[in-house]
Amino acid sequence: MPLLLAYSLRNLRVRKLTTALTAGGMALVVFVYTAVLMLDSGLKQTLVATGGASNVIFVRRSAEVEIQSLVDRTQARIIESQPEVLLGVDGAPLVSKELVVLVSLPKLGPAQASNVVVRGVGSAILAVRPQVRITQGRMFRPGSTEIIVGSGLAGRFKGLEIGASIRFAQRDWQVVGTFEAGGSGFDSEVWGDSEQLMQSFRRDSFSSVVVQLADRRSFAALKKKLEADPRLTVDAKRERVFYEQQSRLLSDFIRFIGITLSVMFSLGAVLGATITMYAAVASRTREIGALRALGFRRAGILAAFLSEAMLLGLVGWVVGLSLASLMLLVKISTLNWASLSELAFSFVLTPGIVVQSLVFALAMGFLGGFLPAVRATRLKIVDALRSA
Repeated sequence: MPLLLAYSLRNLRVRKLTTALTAGGMALVVFVYTAVLMLDSGLKQTLVATGGASNVIFVRRSAEVEIQSLVDRTQARIIESQPEVLLGVDGAPLVSKELVVLVSLPKLGPAQASNVVVRGVGSAILAVRPQVRITQGRMFRPGSTEIIVGSGLAGRFKGLEIGASIRFAQRDWQVVGTFEAGGSGFDSEVWGDSEQLMQSFRRDSFSSVVVQLADRRSFAALKKKLEADPRLTVDAKRERVFYEQQSRLLSDFIRFIGITLSVMFSLGAVLGATITMYAAVASRTREIGALRALGFRRAGILAAFLSEAMLLGLVGWVVGLSLASLMLLVKISTLNWASLSELAFSFVLTPGIVVQSLVFALAMGFLGGFLPAVRATRLKIVDALRSA
């Protein structure tokens, strides 16, 4: 068997042009397939990272996103007074009562605008979401019309530079800092004082209330207790789960379109591999006859030709994966279908994607080489040796 594998490898080296063309076609398919999986992974990771592991978000019952939700002040006070809520160093509960609205802001470059999430947050926000850190400038002052801008928006919208001011909700808001939130969806938001934003947008209710639990295991008991309270009309969800659910619609669409295209392209790659292997069988008929005469069995010949085809797939996988890995340097933005706002995220390559793309490439090679390999095993020894 090692001799047959060496024989197959030598033939790939001899037929350099056909090997390069076939492997190149497979590489393009692997690139598309891997890039789609990386895009989907990046989207999910961005939204999952938006939630804190110990945080619970309360929204109006049946509201799927925060912009649909209303939580009045009385309900907010009931939620923050629960004993399961962690207390800060000052003895105050770690709670952020938040307002979420959409504003249309102009982008840099060509004249166009896009919806951006403006989030009003409480004074304890940096304790509730410790993954957030100020990267430039400073935090906004409570009770002021100052705002801070997520790193995903900075440099992409007009008026969102530190020191600049931007007008919405009939007031001018001054940008005093930028922040990063660990590559989460918060990086695509503008934050300010919730009370000031509520006044400007003439709201009297919050969109959500986020609390940090003293013990993660207390979530089920807290959820059951508050959802049964007749004074409340809220749903309690772990923050990470809440934001992960918002990725499903866009994620399913990306996977459907991407995998459909990959399958269509892979048919062409498989056809190319099949033609290449049929040509290899036709040009090596006498060699196959000689191998059979030397005592090599049909199963060995089959394995050798299948290995040759799968080696083509392996070469295509290496090249395609190398090209796809360059997408890690790219950051893109799209419309978050759940909130209808701008969302910036990056491609993410995981070990699972590497394995999936390898299996996909080897499967293309196997399918492309199977019929030619079967044909090679059916050649009669005498006929093969007599061929020109």
